[in-house]
Amino acid sequence: MWKLTRPDNRHDKLTRDTLLDLEDHHLVRIESVREDQRQVWVLTRRGHGEAKQLLEPKGIRISALRKQDYDPDTGELLGASYDDHAAAVTSTAAELHRAGIGHLLGFQTEIGHRLGNGYVQRADLVVRAPEAGVPVLLLEIDRRTEDAHDLVTKLRRYWEWGRLLAKDADKRTVDLVRSRPDAIDHVDHGQRLWRRMYPPTGREGLVPLAFVFADTTEAKVANTVAVLEEAGRRYWAPRRYDTLYEKAVTARDYRQAVPVVVTTLEQLRQHGAGAAVWRRLGRTGEQTLTAALDNPDGDALYRAQEARADAEDKRRRAAQREAQRPVCKRCGRKFTDQRWEETTAHRTAWSAGDLSVCGDCHADDIARKEAAAEAARLQAAAPSGPEPEHNRELGRLCGLFRRRG
Repeated sequence: MWKLTRPDNRHDKLTRDTLLDLEDHHLVRIESVREDQRQVWVLTRRGHGEAKQLLEPKGIRISALRKQDYDPDTGELLGASYDDHAAAVTSTAAELHRAGIGHLLGFQTEIGHRLGNGYVQRADLVVRAPEAGVPVLLLEIDRRTEDAHDLVTKLRRYWEWGRLLAKDADKRTVDLVRSRPDAIDHVDHGQRLWRRMYPPTGREGLVPLAFVFADTTEAKVANTVAVLEEAGRRYWAPRRYDTLYEKAVTARDYRQAVPVVVTTLEQLRQHGAGAAVWRRLGRTGEQTLTAALDNPDGDALYRAQEARADAEDKRRRAAQREAQRPVCKRCGRKFTDQRWEETTAHRTAWSAGDLSVCGDCHADDIARKEAAAEAARLQAAAPSGPEPEHNRELGRLCGLFRRRG
């Protein structure tokens, strides 16, 4: 609580005094004292009710009430085994807050995500820190009390939840997904359930998930991460883009993947949550949280590579076409696009004349034919010349005989 509420204070006196004051008003109580003498404080029933009245109108859910039940035989407080895990969750939130990732009201615990079969997958911690470049992040805090394959199952459930349709999705989309489940890959995220609960992430993919390991060894963490990477590949790994330029496009499609990052609570405490302490599954080395969540080989690279490949393809096709362009057998010049089309298109080739000559030479041919035709027409229409003398004399005698008769 001290690190979460007063991350800049070097001592916890202010937080301790505040808790003591709340205890005097019966709003909080000490549930247990850990081995390192840190106290675990929880809300009383009265404090829980006041917290709900304060926070729920602001859209902030609080965790369930921790009832103060005791074992009738031993007198020990029941449910106290959850304390170490709860402390790890709170400590993780405190380290995120100390690094400027999330404000006090931007953290929620035990948030349920209901699957299609009715199962509810609860996230240990949800942080919303848009000002830090992390609009939403789900966190699972593991003290290595769970088998690695159980974490893979959790990852699968978050992946399945991210593929559910919203209740108000249009009927055509609902019917399509019911008849062909893989059709969800082509449904915009705006029509999915997760977008009714969380804001856009600002990146490709589903809601990002972080596994924070606490109170364990480096070897155990390494083994667990190896299982997550191998057995959970279907859920976190990007796909190849469906493109015509497979060799030119090396970008990966993250749209259907859950971005998964891992770290340890020890690293967060030692270096701070804002440092390069996060490793993205499928990558080597550690990065800052925003860098780990970004996809430098994703959509932006795809659009750039696709545009370059498309431009190169157009250039290559143009060069191939130019190499095939016909050359006039009469003058040696290349055909224009118009003349090339005239000589090859079925609807115009029959009237294109000599198919081996260019447009200018074809125009010359037409001009010569038209000139010859015009000359022939003029010659046919011209008078035949003066009559011979004996024909004129014969005509006069015939006319004289006709008058006399």
